[in-house]
Amino acid sequence: MKARLGLALLLGLGGCMPSVEPPKPGPHFDPFVFFAGDSRGEASLRKLFSSPEPIHVRSHGQIESGTLVLAQTIAEGDTPPRDRVWHIRAVGPDRFAGTLSDAAGPVSGEVEGNRLHLAFAMKGGVAADQWLTLAPDGRSAHNILVARKFGLVVAVLDETIRRGS
Repeated sequence: MKARLGLALLLGLGGCMPSVEPPKPGPHFDPFVFFAGDSRGEASLRKLFSSPEPIHVRSHGQIESGTLVLAQTIAEGDTPPRDRVWHIRAVGPDRFAGTLSDAAGPVSGEVEGNRLHLAFAMKGGVAADQWLTLAPDGRSAHNILVARKFGLVVAVLDETIRRGS
């Protein structure tokens, strides 16, 4: 009985997952351009067996020796804010690699048109896939992050990121 309930809840979270937008004609997503300077994110995080939580992200990016260094402060629900840092570098046309301070392994990325796809392992055996879709004006992006464990969706983040402070 418990296994069926758990499976139903897992499938329910996956069924509520926002759709990932396909790449569209329009501005090319250049993460070095989009994340240079200040940006802010407003999101909702839905975790398995939890109510949605608001997430607020403040970011500052700069290019250092050909690497995007993106420092972020994340406020999640009622927990104290935490800091993390991304280091992303180009490894080919529209291909990226790097690190994330709270990831358990390397970050890989690929741009297709106006969409950036990032993939990385999180602590605890969770795999993250993140799709950022650049808006036509180039000033904002829609971010969907899907976290899976054992192939099942355990969390979904739905965020709007805006350039500027």
